[in-house]
Amino acid sequence: MTVKTASELLAQARAEVPVIDIEQAKDLLERPDVVFVDVRETNEYEQGHIPHAVHVPRGLLEWYADPTLPVHKAELRSGRRLVVYCASGGRSLLAAKTLKDMGVEDVCSLEGGITAWRQAGLPVTR
Repeated sequence: MTVKTASELLAQARAEVPVIDIEQAKDLLERPDVVFVDVRETNEYEQGHIPHAVHVPRGLLEWYADPTLPVHKAELRSGRRLVVYCASGGRSLLAAKTLKDMGVEDVCSLEGGITAWRQAGLPVTR
């Protein structure tokens, strides 16, 4: 078994997952064929999130993404493009790779996460 560091896991995910910037994400916000997925912890999500984002804490992602389980969130298998984000981009990159590994085809990670989103003055909902 090959042991990998967190940095190596992020590098592998970055090589396999498309990353979009704030301008690209802003253009996707109101599109009906796109779902924003917030993988931060509940307390982070409650402090403010991108409007209409689906909350899927990173620790529960695999269970919510698995359509064979009763806790499955249909938004994760809707056929719509998933834009995954976290606070700054690390967790979302790993989460997006996990979703790809689980068969979700159109998934990307938001560079800079909600921190960059807020710094750009974009809307946040509580």
